[in-house]
Amino acid sequence: MRFYLICDNNDALNGLRLAGIEGTVARSEADVRAALADAARQPDIGMILVTEKIADAWEPLLDTVRADQNGPLLVTVPSTGGSAAGKDRITRYIREAVGIKI
Repeated sequence: MRFYLICDNNDALNGLRLAGIEGTVARSEADVRAALADAARQPDIGMILVTEKIADAWEPLLDTVRADQNGPLLVTVPSTGGSAAGKDRITRYIREAVGIKI
């Protein structure tokens, strides 16, 4: 299983590339759609990481991907200067991704 990143800035992309995660920078809805299609064409991608700014801007589009139970898991990660901050951010992401409250 591989990860794929759809982000709003080059810093996030470069940082996660150091960890071996491929991805793309999306600046419009067309970019997000193309990135989702690219990830869907690769059967070994099991999780798509999306930055907060992308998730907030195109939530209805991403909800359709989340609803597809046969596709990869879509997880929102913090953006640079994103709205989520502090300790609660980590527990919220675990609760959203796994469904476990800690």
